[in-house]
Amino acid sequence: MVAVLVGLFVAGFFYGDQRGYGRAKAEIKKVQEEAATKAAEEASKAANPFQAVNLLEGDESNPFEKAKKALNPFD
Repeated sequence: MVAVLVGLFVAGFFYGDQRGYGRAKAEIKKVQEEAATKAAEEASKAANPFQAVNLLEGDESNPFEKAKKALNPFD
């Protein structure tokens, strides 16, 4: 009777340990995939030149105004 109980205890421990290992492995894989997806999205946003801020947006100054005044002082 004691041997059967010890055998069941050992079998339960081994089976539970394997299930726990499988769950932990699946959870780690899920976390790694989420981290990889997040890193890929951030890298694609950083490398996309079309999302860059236009520094000249709204600037209405004429860059040739100074040259025009220097070349034609009578205007």
